[in-house]
Amino acid sequence: MPLHKSVPRFQLNGLYALILTLLIQMSPGVVNAQWKVIDIKTKIHMRAVHAISPTSCWIGGTRGTVLKTTNGGKTWLTFKVAGADSLDFRDIHAFDKEVAIAMSAGESEKDKAKIYRTEDGGESWKLVYQTTQSGVFLDGIDFWDKNKGICLGDPVQGRMFILTTEDGGQSWQELAVAKRPAMEPGEACFAASGTSIRTNGKGNVFIGTGGGKMARVFRSEDYGQNWHVTATPLPAGPTSGIFGLKFWSKKNGMAVGGDYKKTTDSTQNVLLTDDGGITWKLSGMTKPAGLKECVDIYHKTNATWNGDTQIRSDNYALVASGPSGSSVSLDRGKTWNSLGKEGFHSLSFAGNVGYGVGANGLIGKIEKISTKKKKRKLVFVED
Repeated sequence: MPLHKSVPRFQLNGLYALILTLLIQMSPGVVNAQWKVIDIKTKIHMRAVHAISPTSCWIGGTRGTVLKTTNGGKTWLTFKVAGADSLDFRDIHAFDKEVAIAMSAGESEKDKAKIYRTEDGGESWKLVYQTTQSGVFLDGIDFWDKNKGICLGDPVQGRMFILTTEDGGQSWQELAVAKRPAMEPGEACFAASGTSIRTNGKGNVFIGTGGGKMARVFRSEDYGQNWHVTATPLPAGPTSGIFGLKFWSKKNGMAVGGDYKKTTDSTQNVLLTDDGGITWKLSGMTKPAGLKECVDIYHKTNATWNGDTQIRSDNYALVASGPSGSSVSLDRGKTWNSLGKEGFHSLSFAGNVGYGVGANGLIGKIEKISTKKKKRKLVFVED
């Protein structure tokens, strides 16, 4: 029986048929976002940032400089730490608008391994730790709560240098040499973003390394008192390895890295773990490719469920950054999309608002990343 003339005719291999062509598969997502670059009229270099809320953020930089905003980046206060003009604050941790810890990276022999604390919003700073012992170079700090914290340094006499505090950073104690984990020849940590060390949960802490034959992850479950180490498949060398870590649950986490001498090189730069850091596997390479120094979590904090606005703790994206630009993953690090060409060394997100920092006064803010997935599209091809 002939086809009704109102029905379109389709042809496939000489036979009349209807062809359903899926042009678009289920994609990780569409990314509609843009960093807003904030001009603060300075050329200092910045690698330390901590957002404690969408409107409050602290930044550390060169020349002993600390910046702070309490109105979402509309205005910034600039503080010069007394006696710290030659210091480079590579990590900063804030507890609230008044209390913060700033750590400087540099050779201890040149009096640059120091930690400061403020209790009056940055107006004044107290030197709470310093050392001139040979070989100390501080890389990063992090805290489990307002009392317990940890500070990481490059190896001294073959063992990782570790400091701990139990009073919110008012005083620091060096971990006994016998308890410090041994490191391979050439192995060290990168003070590129303050995120080569990350705390997680109660007592868990992770450290990513490079410089040696392979990138490794050190982990402790008792506030840094005892350590285990895992070799990873991420390439490493004198200038390459793991630069940043982040966990979003007890078991799930990510490490990012690359080579700071080849910042746009297309090599593997993402690791994932689903067993609390015991094992790590390579994942999809970021877009743009190249060195990634930091990774953090964007949370879509508000969404509507059945007519009620609730916090969506499961609706989040992972954002990684480095000199070649920033990348976003909507599928837990399996695939990536470009989020911008700004070369942020470090990032910090508070819910759905993030701040990025880089060289020559670069500060960026981002407020919305689309986490909607693409839908399958059916296309009818007519002969």
